[in-house]
Amino acid sequence: MLALLILAVGVAIVIGGILGLRLHAFLALLVAAIAVTTLTPHDIRFRYQLLEVSVVPEPTSEDGVWHLDVSSERRLEGTRFYHVHFEDKTPKIVGHLTVERTETLRENREVAVARSEKPNAEWADGDIAVHPLDWRAGEKKSSATVGERVASSFGSTCTKIGILIALAAIIGVCLLESGAADRIVRSAINVCGEKGAPFAFVGSGFLLGIPVFFDTVFYLMIPLGKALRVRTGRNYLLYILTIVAGGTMAHSLVPPTPGPLLVAGELGVDIGLMILMGMAVGLVASSAGMAFAYWANSRNEVPLRESGEFKLADLERQLKRDTSQLPSLALSLTPIVLPVIFIAGGTLFKQVAGSTDSELSMLIATLGNKNIALAIAAGVSLLLAAKYRMPDERSLRDILQGALSSGGVIILITAAGGAFGASMKQTGVADLLSTPDGSPIRLLVIAFLITMAIRTAQGSATVAMITAVGILASFADPTRLGCHPVYLALAIGCGSKPVAWMADSGFWVICKMSGMTETEGLRYISPLSIIMGLSGLAATLVAASLFPMI
Repeated sequence: MLALLILAVGVAIVIGGILGLRLHAFLALLVAAIAVTTLTPHDIRFRYQLLEVSVVPEPTSEDGVWHLDVSSERRLEGTRFYHVHFEDKTPKIVGHLTVERTETLRENREVAVARSEKPNAEWADGDIAVHPLDWRAGEKKSSATVGERVASSFGSTCTKIGILIALAAIIGVCLLESGAADRIVRSAINVCGEKGAPFAFVGSGFLLGIPVFFDTVFYLMIPLGKALRVRTGRNYLLYILTIVAGGTMAHSLVPPTPGPLLVAGELGVDIGLMILMGMAVGLVASSAGMAFAYWANSRNEVPLRESGEFKLADLERQLKRDTSQLPSLALSLTPIVLPVIFIAGGTLFKQVAGSTDSELSMLIATLGNKNIALAIAAGVSLLLAAKYRMPDERSLRDILQGALSSGGVIILITAAGGAFGASMKQTGVADLLSTPDGSPIRLLVIAFLITMAIRTAQGSATVAMITAVGILASFADPTRLGCHPVYLALAIGCGSKPVAWMADSGFWVICKMSGMTETEGLRYISPLSIIMGLSGLAATLVAASLFPMI
């Protein structure tokens, strides 16, 4: 119950600070992270650190001998692991395991063979094996000061998204300054017409969301929505929501995005099957999201507001340019398509060729890194801006200054959101969830609810999927689940959508990049995430009932 109380305090600080006290989102999230970290007891923090690096031994036919699935450097002969038992969430060392040798199992998986110092030692439910170095590292991390722990999670989030956001901000601004965004919009309207633009946004967002993180997809596409809003004078909310509806579902359902890739691997689901089923369920969910977008847009309006990276007057002048002054469609698409090709190509090459030390493999891996791919795309977009920007307008230095100023604010907000999410994870909120046996439909619904609870509590869809699959992996056996485990993976993916709110870095990216207020985000983005998650779950349940595949 303590975790629920801490969760309530964190949520109250975020919502009350932003909506009640009108605090900047960065400050509200940072205060919430500090409060949650302060309220979480040392034993719970230590337990979390140990579970992050622990191993659950697998019994063998020989008494007192266990298999440990650990990395090669931790399974050397003679290495001793602690047998850790939790008494009211307080970790206690109750024995030791000594690695005797390495063994290859039938599924070609190498494990360490370890013998307990007590041949008749029993492992209670929840017991773990921990390397002594990991134990000491966990003690150090959990004993750090509140400021150190918050700063560490803040920095960890910056490591993941800092460069990405800065480069994507440059790409977005340069697409506007060069007229490339306007060229793409004009071409799309010529092909699809204004009425077909939302369909183009959903389809493009979904395809881009397969190899690229949702945040990156939104960074790349929102300038197009802004340009189309200025050109048509209406439907800005529709454009925002359709971009979100496309990109966000692929992020949770279709490998090689990390979340569904890891879930498929943990549940033993073939990647090809996960891609096909994820695309099918994702398209159903995205279609439901688009229907909500049309409904919301018909009853409400979100204005196109000023933001740090561009002024409305500048954008309007851009859109009055003659078509002959704009870059070609191929050049305009290059900053968007290039990172997709590099990232997807790197992932595909790794899947086909595996891990090799050849120069070609290293080159493809380097180009396929999302930061490098975005850096190359940013370089191309800068060249476009240098050649095609309107004369007597802002210099490239001013363009970059505005882009990085805007990107810096977004980095601060998303990093603070990451710190808040990390502090929530350490409370042990996932321990409050249980998974009773039942029918396939019941188990899939429970999987959805578990993932949704974790997602809502800490914000990250990927973290929610990773956490949930750890809880639910034991249900992957088709005979126990009652259907193919791909449906369990899909239920987890759909559960990672609701509820997008202030704890979610993507929520802040959408609001800040689009110019939506926090209230508008809660009014439109949060319901959109719920509708898409539920519709995806409904499609999963129908498919599992009609085609259980067992």
